[in-house]
Amino acid sequence: MEISQGKIKYKRISKRKKTNSPLKKNNQGKLKLIESIFPLPWTIWPYEAKILVILVAIWSILGICILGSSSWWVASREMGNWAYFLKKQIIWTIPGIGLFYFVLNTSIRNLLKFSRVIFYILFFLIFLTNINGITVNGSSRWLVLGNLRVQPSELIKPFLILEASNLFAHWNLIKNGKKLISIFSYGLLIFFILKQPNLSTASLTGILFWVMALCGGVKLSSLYSFASLGFITGCISILNNEYQKLRVTSFINPWKDQEENGFQLIQSLLAIGSGGLFGQGFGLSIQKLQYLPFMYTDFIFAIFAEEFGLLGCTLFLGFLGVFSYISLRISLKCRNNYTKLVAIGCGFLLTGQSIMHIAVATGSMPTTGLPLPFISYGGNSLIASFFIAGMLLRCSLESTGFIGMISTRKTLN
Repeated sequence: MEISQGKIKYKRISKRKKTNSPLKKNNQGKLKLIESIFPLPWTIWPYEAKILVILVAIWSILGICILGSSSWWVASREMGNWAYFLKKQIIWTIPGIGLFYFVLNTSIRNLLKFSRVIFYILFFLIFLTNINGITVNGSSRWLVLGNLRVQPSELIKPFLILEASNLFAHWNLIKNGKKLISIFSYGLLIFFILKQPNLSTASLTGILFWVMALCGGVKLSSLYSFASLGFITGCISILNNEYQKLRVTSFINPWKDQEENGFQLIQSLLAIGSGGLFGQGFGLSIQKLQYLPFMYTDFIFAIFAEEFGLLGCTLFLGFLGVFSYISLRISLKCRNNYTKLVAIGCGFLLTGQSIMHIAVATGSMPTTGLPLPFISYGGNSLIASFFIAGMLLRCSLESTGFIGMISTRKTLN
């Protein structure tokens, strides 16, 4: 009934365009310009899509403001320009918005077609980071390509979602040989990320696959086995990497070594605690004056909490709750398994990564280098976040049935 009403509304809009009087030509031109930007007229967008655009815009603008506040002191001291990191983030926002627009105007079917090639290119680049990557704070996560520093483990995230959707959309119809090859490839990818070492991204990747497999109908017994294997692998990684072991022990009792391994977490907790109920005020954080390491990347939420207090943190968590709810609504309205799983993956990755970042800053889980989407400094993370948000919005538009319909079943063998 809802779709049929939408079709009637769509026909009325088309008819209205043809019957408008010459006096409204100017308005018609503006309307056509606006409608040519989007794959569907704004008036027939699902309400989830309209809310999602507003949420992404708020998240992006909020990120620019918080980053500017958290980075100006260290930028002025180390770079000689208080807006150094802010300018670079704004520069990265421009191609991010362009990519968002490109994905919005590209069908999920077409994204699924070329995702595999890009997935394996980035897979190879992740392998190269273990051989020839730049080592920062004990981890080799970056490659230098010309004048760019690329972090393949961030850029691959949208294509993880697409490839997982390709695999799990019709899991029961896929031959066992293809299942084993795909699972082995994903396991190898997680292993290469662990070798960087990057336990946080590897964990997030494994949880993403597990959630999408659960939604795709994989047997619970198999999921329990994979979860156990992932937990054992994480424990082995911690035992074999001294710095990861120190992070776990400092997480349990940071005050035992508050001058060294527990210093970062203690300073983060001091920042959050000093925020009080209403915060110190925008731009008035004390911990960002180079007391808290990585205050504009891995621990940017602590600066936000100090400046906006418990009230601001509660509102942000509520914002993430609304975003999760809208993502779930979009996935439930999707008309095929592929877009349904893409929507689930996009919503989970953006909100799940945000929650993990907040958990690290509040001492709820061991310290890891996981950025806060749209807020933490970094072009790779920002580009990936815009790509994922664009896919989620595209799934919502395709749920109307007017665009992007998959008319034939994909070849599974």
